[in-house]
Amino acid sequence: MLVGQTERMVDVITDEQVRSALPWHTAVESLQEGFAAGSTVTVPQRHHHGMGDGDNAPTLLLMPAWNASYAGVKIVAVFPTNRGTDVPTINGNYLLMDGATGVPLAVIDGGELTARRTAAASVLAATLLARPASSRLLVIGSGRLAGNLARAYSELFTLNEIVVWNHRADGANRLAAELAGGGLPASATTDLPAAVESADIVTVATLSSEPVVEGAWLRPGTHLDLVGAFTPTMRETDDDAIRVADVYVDTMDGALAEAGDIVQPVQSGVLDRDDIRGDLFGLCASASPPARDADAVTLFKSVGHALEDLVSAAAVYEAANDRIAP
Repeated sequence: MLVGQTERMVDVITDEQVRSALPWHTAVESLQEGFAAGSTVTVPQRHHHGMGDGDNAPTLLLMPAWNASYAGVKIVAVFPTNRGTDVPTINGNYLLMDGATGVPLAVIDGGELTARRTAAASVLAATLLARPASSRLLVIGSGRLAGNLARAYSELFTLNEIVVWNHRADGANRLAAELAGGGLPASATTDLPAAVESADIVTVATLSSEPVVEGAWLRPGTHLDLVGAFTPTMRETDDDAIRVADVYVDTMDGALAEAGDIVQPVQSGVLDRDDIRGDLFGLCASASPPARDADAVTLFKSVGHALEDLVSAAAVYEAANDRIAP
């Protein structure tokens, strides 16, 4: 606990407590409700600050949001140079405050909150866009987020196979063994094209600046979930994937400003912004999922949104305190 100027106790909620308080079904349902009621949440554009030059330069992100019940801000530092070490590439904290008084309520582990709400947003989109019978998942990446994506998808879809690929094979082997040790049907592969071609859902969580997935590998009916590239210079798939897919995003403003997988094709003329079929606000507000052809390739690109953090932080705080309002 921390004590503020008001002498009110402030909860310090650890990563383990976040996991306990925010199981995957709860995380997905909370986000669906939050996006459906998106007009009640104020979300300024997030602050994005490069902390150096080059592809591996650290990034500082500040993400505020508020509604009538809560206000909050997440501070996140992304350090690609931590890859291959015992230090996570993403570190941060979330400060949750009472929306009526501004009194601090909790400081929540931001790394776990981010990983869980990001994975939950992807799975939420997949429940609306992917084929319900999807049973084969390909995870590209091997970090904390990749593991959370695999676990989240396994809770919302009946998966018979989870295949992990990473640009470093030892990372894929490690994550696959970890998932298998938890009872999931996971294995590693070194053949990325073949793995993409056989998957129902492909989720990509990397820090790549060059395309990892080629559109030519995607078979009809595949759902492609692009999670990792969060700046205009980063990219996880190529123009062919954009051309062949029905494109959706988490938020229109965020994707058009920050997502290299969207920004670059728009700038080159491969994708018109009017070709983007929708975002999570519209998808969640709709009474039913969008109609899709069984052979359609769907693509969901997320860059993250402060509404996701606020909604998830509130759910964690309420569960940790066994209450429904501050």
